[in-house]
Amino acid sequence: MTDRPAPTSKAQAIVNEVRRRIVDREWQQGDRIPDEAELAVEFGAARATVNKALQLLAEEGLLDRKRRAGTHVTVNPARRATLTIPIVREQVEAAGLAYSHRIVAQKLSPLPADVAARMALPEGHELIHLRTVHYGDDTPFQVEDRWLNPAAAPGVERIDFHRINPNEWLVRNFPWLRADMAFSAASADARDARLLECRQGTALLILQRTTFNDLGAITSVRLAFHPGYQLIATP
Repeated sequence: MTDRPAPTSKAQAIVNEVRRRIVDREWQQGDRIPDEAELAVEFGAARATVNKALQLLAEEGLLDRKRRAGTHVTVNPARRATLTIPIVREQVEAAGLAYSHRIVAQKLSPLPADVAARMALPEGHELIHLRTVHYGDDTPFQVEDRWLNPAAAPGVERIDFHRINPNEWLVRNFPWLRADMAFSAASADARDARLLECRQGTALLILQRTTFNDLGAITSVRLAFHPGYQLIATP
């Protein structure tokens, strides 16, 4: 396989600006963006340069380009990336269960050292700290311990997470450009056991995931799955 040639500085500048507009939600998911001729005038670039920039963003999964239909901001762009971040509600409902969630805690808290390192932020920097339990037919499905960065997810302070869970809100509203992920096994501590309604010491599957956009780390979350959860790999 041959390497794709690096974009010119002009094309890269257009890539950066269009990506910024998507990340900052100036252009929202599903919106049709201006056509190539309009963008060429706006950026003072050749139409071929604009085409190259938009194609790069389409390959990232941020834009959906169709002949005659124009170019649109991708709906739920994370689903087109190599790493898929699932919407928990959809997972639960696909299993034929009734979904619900409960916010256990939500407050502004200083970052501990390990989370600060994962998010590339200073230790003690204050972020929104959330603990959420997801349920299927009123049985715990998954517990998430999440840190949310308002600087990379503008507007998060105004969201009522009792109405929409943090996982779904983030996936639907904030495209991520990079993610760090690690699976491990752990014994349920007292908090995990209480929230997952299992015995302390029970073996649990743990996923630690941190996502980033152009503004920095969006969120870092520890997911603890109910005993018996099976991870199904997909291509």
